[in-house]
Amino acid sequence: MGTKTAAILLTACLLLSACTATKPESTATSNHQDSVASDSSNSAKDQSNVSSPKSSSKQAGSDDHNFAGKTSAQNDKTSESNETGVATSATPTNKMYHLDKAYNVIPNQQGTKKKVVLLTFDDGPKEVAMINKIIDVLDKHKAKAIFFVNGYRVKQHPKLLKLIHDRGQSIGNHSWDHIVLKNKSEAEVKKQIEPVQKIVKDITGQAPVFFRPPHGAGGDVGRKVAKENGLLYMTWSVGSLDWTMKKNQPNKTDALLKNVTEQLHPGSNILMHELPWTAEALDSLLTRLEQKGYQFVDPQSIEVPASS
Repeated sequence: MGTKTAAILLTACLLLSACTATKPESTATSNHQDSVASDSSNSAKDQSNVSSPKSSSKQAGSDDHNFAGKTSAQNDKTSESNETGVATSATPTNKMYHLDKAYNVIPNQQGTKKKVVLLTFDDGPKEVAMINKIIDVLDKHKAKAIFFVNGYRVKQHPKLLKLIHDRGQSIGNHSWDHIVLKNKSEAEVKKQIEPVQKIVKDITGQAPVFFRPPHGAGGDVGRKVAKENGLLYMTWSVGSLDWTMKKNQPNKTDALLKNVTEQLHPGSNILMHELPWTAEALDSLLTRLEQKGYQFVDPQSIEVPASS
């Protein structure tokens, strides 16, 4: 073999060797990239596998959070409603309270304000000035009340009934003639309750959902007829004794405040009347109740029975 031929062969061998050396490096790089890609893919899968339960948990947590958020929001509304006397936030479908056997106002669920009172006024409607004065004070304290009316008075003063309704207060049925119903026949009791339902609905567009028997004496028949008309039967649990006071009696405001505060307890259902001295004392009374930490229940937040 000539020298020239040997040189050519040597050069060819060196080139072949260089190509072979380069290829494994490229393969290693490629394998590393594949490995990284595979690791990334596996890592992504692993992350996906690891995060899937977290995602599920997060979703469940989100649902739980949303549920809790809704519950909290509802509770916040309940709390706000109670803080403001539940005047504007309580709706007929949001029944937060019920009455117990002693006619006290009781929360339907935990977390609802217990230290509340229900304000009620019987034996109207009587005089426009007195009604406006009472409702002005209620508005000042963001309070709502039930005005238990007599049918014969409504017939005499339909505009006064509409005034009470238009000013955002609740109207209750207090019978037609303000007579003791306890020992009356069912027919007689119906004549005392049902015409009041009709006249109030004719004037205001809404029939009463609360019934208070005159003198607190309705008897079993009164309860039955009230329920048949979709009325919640109640008397009271705290009496202001304003009906025992006389026009010329001194210190009637102090007496009324004492009568109420001495009996006061959470859920008090306070009986008052459309009387001049009650209207005069009302601002002081509501201020005193607020100072004692009480708030005012909107009657519309109280459960009533379905008519049968």
